[in-house]
Amino acid sequence: MKAIIITEFGGVEKLQITEIPKPDIINDEVLIEVHAISINPVDTRTRSGIAMAAYLERYMPLVLGWDISGVVTEVGETVTQFKKGDAVFGMVNFLGHGKGYAEFVACPARHLALKPPNISFEEAAAATLAALTAWQLLKHYAQVKPGQKILILAASGGVGHYAVQIAKYLGAYVIGVSSEKNRDFVLSLGADRHIAYDKQNFEDVITGEVDIVIDAFSKESLVKSLKAVKKNGLILSLLPMISEEILGKAAEKGVDIHYQLVSSNGDDMRSIAELLEKGIIKSKVSAVFPFEKMADAHLKMETGKTTGKIIVKII
Repeated sequence: MKAIIITEFGGVEKLQITEIPKPDIINDEVLIEVHAISINPVDTRTRSGIAMAAYLERYMPLVLGWDISGVVTEVGETVTQFKKGDAVFGMVNFLGHGKGYAEFVACPARHLALKPPNISFEEAAAATLAALTAWQLLKHYAQVKPGQKILILAASGGVGHYAVQIAKYLGAYVIGVSSEKNRDFVLSLGADRHIAYDKQNFEDVITGEVDIVIDAFSKESLVKSLKAVKKNGLILSLLPMISEEILGKAAEKGVDIHYQLVSSNGDDMRSIAELLEKGIIKSKVSAVFPFEKMADAHLKMETGKTTGKIIVKII
C-alpha cells in the first residue's frame, strides 16, 4: 500500500511517498481503507523535530498522522460495534504511532465512531483531534454551564471553530477572537460577539469579564487572558509549556490555568458524530489536497493562518 513516511526529522522535503506492507490487525482492532486525513499543528511540528518527535523517533521510518475517516475492510474477532463496509472516523492511536498517512490504517475499534451519513469523509476527518480537544476541554474539564461567558482565541481556527459551536451548544455566551476578515465566519458559527485582534486588544475590551478563556497562543497571550478572565476563573491552554511566572500570576487571581492533552476516545467521538448528524456542529474545510501533495498541506498549516481545517484526500 502507499504511505508517506519520514526517515528523519526536518522540512517538508522529508515526507516521502513509498510502498509499505498493509498492516495486520489484532482482536480488538479494525482495518480502515482511508478516504481522508486531517492535518494538525502536531503533525507539522513532529515532522520538524519537536512536539512528539522525541517519543516517536523509536518508530523510524515514521508514518505520521492520527486523524482519519474511511471504510472498515477487516474486523478483529472481539469487535462487535463495527462490521465490514462501515464508514467510520476518529483520532486513532494518539499519543502512539498513529500511521494515519497511509491507504490502510489498523486501530483499536474503541477509538472510532460511525460517520454520520449526512457529512462527507472530508468533513468527518476534520472533526477528530480538533473537535475532540474542544469537547474534552469544555464538556469534561470545564463542565460549561448555561450562561457562562467564554472567550475563545483563534476562534476561526481548527480547535477554535469547533469550540465556538460546542460552547454555544452547552449554553454559553461566546466571544470569539479572530482577524477582522474572519468576523462573519466566527459569528456564523454562533458566537454572540466578535473581537478583531488586528483592530483592538481583546484584553482592553474584555477585562475581568469572562468565566473561561480558551487560549491557543503563547506566554504573551496567557498574560492577556489573565486580564480578561474573572477572579477564580479558568484558562484552558492549548500550549503545554506554562511558565512558573504565569502560574504564579494566575494563583494570585485564583485562576486555574489548565492544559490537557487530547486523547483517543470512541465515546467522545460518538458524541461528536451525533452533533454532526444533527447539524449542531459543522466542519469548516478550507483546503483539500491530494495525497501526493502532503508537503503542500504541511506548508499551508505552517502559515498559522488556517481557517477551519486542512484535509488530504486519498479516495
